[in-house]
Amino acid sequence: MAQQEDVFKKIVSHCKEYGFVFPSSDIYDGLGAVYDYGQNGVELKNNIKQYWWQSMVLLHENIVGIDAAIFMHPTTWKASGHVDAFNDPLIDNRDSKKRYRADVLIEEQMAKYEDKIQKEVEKAQKRFGDSFDEAKFRATNERVLENQKKYDDLHHRFQEVMNAEGGIDLDGLKQIILDEGIVCPISGTRNWTDVRQFNLMFKTEMGSTADGASTIYLRPETAQGIFVNYLNVQKTGRMKLPFGIAQIGKAFRNEIVARQFIFRMREFEQMEMQFFIQPGTELDWFAKWKEYRMKWHQNLGFGAENYRFHDHDKLAHYANAATDIEFHMPFGFKEVEGIHSRTNFDLSQHAKYSGKKIEYFDPETNESYTPYVIETSIGVDRMFLSIMCHSYEEQLLPDGQTRTVLHLPAALAPVKLAVFPLTKKDGMPEKAQEIINDLRFHFNCKYEEKDQIGKRYRRMDAIGCPYCVTVDQQTLEDNTVTLRDRDTMEQKRVAISDLRSIIEDKVSITSLLKKLL
Repeated sequence: MAQQEDVFKKIVSHCKEYGFVFPSSDIYDGLGAVYDYGQNGVELKNNIKQYWWQSMVLLHENIVGIDAAIFMHPTTWKASGHVDAFNDPLIDNRDSKKRYRADVLIEEQMAKYEDKIQKEVEKAQKRFGDSFDEAKFRATNERVLENQKKYDDLHHRFQEVMNAEGGIDLDGLKQIILDEGIVCPISGTRNWTDVRQFNLMFKTEMGSTADGASTIYLRPETAQGIFVNYLNVQKTGRMKLPFGIAQIGKAFRNEIVARQFIFRMREFEQMEMQFFIQPGTELDWFAKWKEYRMKWHQNLGFGAENYRFHDHDKLAHYANAATDIEFHMPFGFKEVEGIHSRTNFDLSQHAKYSGKKIEYFDPETNESYTPYVIETSIGVDRMFLSIMCHSYEEQLLPDGQTRTVLHLPAALAPVKLAVFPLTKKDGMPEKAQEIINDLRFHFNCKYEEKDQIGKRYRRMDAIGCPYCVTVDQQTLEDNTVTLRDRDTMEQKRVAISDLRSIIEDKVSITSLLKKLL
């Protein structure tokens, strides 16, 4: 676990050093749990969003997009339940005076049990080598079974407390923390306060004077912007069920315990799609979207073993199915996407609070009804982090040197092609610029002439650039260049006229989309 934490620290440092992610207001020593995306980060982030948007809107004729405002009528959040129920359970340690999310402390305890099991498995793997039967070992080893029982018992108890009738059982949460002997990471003591609820919505005022201003909220999620626009989109687009509405946008939550870099932030971005369907078909559609979303993630080539579904044991009162797609981060399997069957709760609530009739007239059955909804919701920032974590490698080379390389999927890489003149003379810079001028309309290119070629390669490896081209004396004679591959470091001589056809398909979002069909 400690080794993984060290890797994570290196990734955070790498993100700042190479222009991916900066602490917000860095010259003022930052702002807690708020981050800015740098010149390479914004390109990677935009490519992630483009991959998602096109996989939803471009590949599905019955899904359209919107961009709803961040500010919404305050009654929206009363209808959605956020005013009354959007709370985090917080607990303080009296000795350190530090505040924690009670549910996170318990999740971290479960992760410790998982980590103990994994260590036993890894030790046995080394001992038995190729003959190791992991499934049998997990089913028979005493220490594994003991830790698995502790995990299962805690998980079951935690789910009961979090999904208690009438809301989270706060006393139950504290009792779990006491029974598990969970200590404050700072003070090392178990001197805990009671657990209290804290609403996560940011409030602000709209209006020209304090007396005439009304309290509104920064949206804590993007989904409600889709629900309140259901009628607008359905009618103007003449949409027939089933159909979906997609949106990418910022959301804001006043997280008290924000940690793990960009995994949990106060200002973050979501990619959500609400799929409106006929009641009674929701479980079939839930299964289909579950399969498609997992395929979308695994399509990036990070290995199926790094993903898993976490089906919810107990559901929110309005849902009849829910699962998370979790990715193996350096700090354990963590949620990157949620898929939920929300029944007709949201549209019914908005109909009730707005006094408007929100229904669908089905021409086939000749009846009106409130559609059911399947939601797919993915955090852009968590997706970004999962990609960075999986792509980062400190690679030992045959000559004994180490290179830091980001094995980013080529279609998501911030820079697709770097062009280097071997020297700054003899017309090589001009030739290199000529190549960039021709290819920049097709993918993102970068010109580099500073330092030796080896150092330039290392810089491009560190930002995940999949291809580098070197212009040398031979280029001026026969219009060929050296093309270098980031992952294999192999170099080959190719004609300048062939560069686009060699590179473009590999680095385009289209190359990813084709694998989804």
